[in-house]
Amino acid sequence: MAEWAVRYRSASIALACRAFSISETCYRYQPKLSDENELIADWLVAVTNVKETWGFGLCFLHLRNVKGFGWNHKRVYPLAAGEWNIHRKADLSRAGTEHADQAAQTAEA
Repeated sequence: MAEWAVRYRSASIALACRAFSISETCYRYQPKLSDENELIADWLVAVTNVKETWGFGLCFLHLRNVKGFGWNHKRVYPLAAGEWNIHRKADLSRAGTEHADQAAQTAEA
């Protein structure tokens, strides 16, 4: 609605935002495109093909520190975990304790 007021009623952005009770930051927000997600995915594939033993942490640090990309881990991790089954150490340690519990139960039986 604020965009409509600015475009068709010649209202200023500040006035339109106050009228519709939204911040100017909200008015100007532009979401990041999925094209960048494809770039992240391509780099993750390239890194994991070269370094097969690297987990998420090393792949992320390589992209961040060596290649110079500014993505944070919260942006990269969902792509890595969903597509290539890369897990953080905490995820692996939890999975390992579940496996140990199942092995102990089968040994008792």
